[in-house]
Amino acid sequence: MSEAPKPAAITIRPALSEDADGITRVYLESAEHHARLDPERCWIPPATAISARYREARQHPPDAEQAITLVAELSGEMVGFVDARLERLPDPMLREFLYCHIEEIAVSSRHRNQGIGGRLLEAAENWGRRQGAEFASLYYLAANTRAGALYQRMGYGVAAMKAIKRL
Repeated sequence: MSEAPKPAAITIRPALSEDADGITRVYLESAEHHARLDPERCWIPPATAISARYREARQHPPDAEQAITLVAELSGEMVGFVDARLERLPDPMLREFLYCHIEEIAVSSRHRNQGIGGRLLEAAENWGRRQGAEFASLYYLAANTRAGALYQRMGYGVAAMKAIKRL
């Protein structure tokens, strides 16, 4: 097991279009992990599609109020990223709050369990807070217990349950 890097060694910054290949590498590792956890619903998309998506800044919905992709670097190597956007939930039953929604978060398999995911999550939350968000939200596969444990340690709690059924 590798030793956790010192927090100062990890740099978190906004993504640039030239980060697309590094983001794609980490994204595809995450897709492989999710496809193992839920092979019926998750798959590994083509690398060219993911790379183009990030190179052309199409990773966020066009109607997002504001959005950001942050990357984590360790000794010049891209080791993780997070996509976050501001959103308001459309259900009139819910009070109107601005959420910082974490759409994607991934850390390379070689660098997991070293605090990088937590640093990325904190950076996205801080960005959302600066934009006026009052809550942070995210979805994750129930089978992804490692991610669930991280989110609980970071203060996330279950606010809703999404049930699915094959038709």
